[in-house]
Formats: sequence, structure tokens, C-alpha cells
Amino acid sequence: MEIVAHGIDLVDRPRIEQMIKRHGERFIDRVFTAAEQAYAEANKDKVEKLAGRFAAKEAVLKLMGTGWRGKIAWTDIEVVNNALGQPEVTLGGEVKKLADELGIKHISVSITHTANFAIASAVALTQKSEE
Repeated sequence: MEIVAHGIDLVDRPRIEQMIKRHGERFIDRVFTAAEQAYAEANKDKVEKLAGRFAAKEAVLKLMGTGWRGKIAWTDIEVVNNALGQPEVTLGGEVKKLADELGIKHISVSITHTANFAIASAVALTQKSEE
């Protein structure tokens, strides 16, 4: 296992809340998968959870070295929790193609929140560690 790249992002939680108020379901559906939306809805603070997922997606795009552009869709990156509550990243579409080109086999992500911010760190690995 080798670390290929790292990305980190800080999201202003009130900014995400404002985007939801301004654009509603259009914004939510464009950025978050159905599973991410269901996870947020099931929690006390929906905006906090969506801000964390947004930060994770940005961190993944940073480690890819692309940012959000071209044919990349926000929903090409899905962040859902495993049975233990740890966030896990699944890639699809254009982001999956980029990951394959870069030799990325696994992305490890960590997310944390405060009242005003969500921070995510993502590390790209050449393979997933044995469990």
C-alpha cells in the first residue's frame, strides 16, 4: 500500500445552509446521492452532515488534482458510513476513470464538524489495507 495523494477541505456550514435555502432540492440532488441524502435526513442536524459530505467530496477532488470541472459530477463521489460509522468513499463516472488512471484503489476519508465548519481529509492509496 502506498499513499498516492492527499486532499483536505474546510466548508463553512452556514454557506451550505444558505445554498439549501436558496436552491432547495435542486442543489441537494445535484450534489448528494440518494444514500447521502438519506443519511443526512436521519440525523438531528441535516446541514451538518451535508456540509461534512461536501467537504469530503472537495477533498477527494483535490487529491485527484482536478477540482470540480469538465464532465465530473458531484455525485461521482459518494460518502456513506460503514456498519461501524466510519465514512467510506465510492467513486463512479468520470472521477472513477481519473482514479483508475492515477492507480488509486482506495480512498480513506475522515470528517469532523463544529457549529460553523466541516473539515474533511482524504488520502488516496494504491490498494486497500488488509483487514
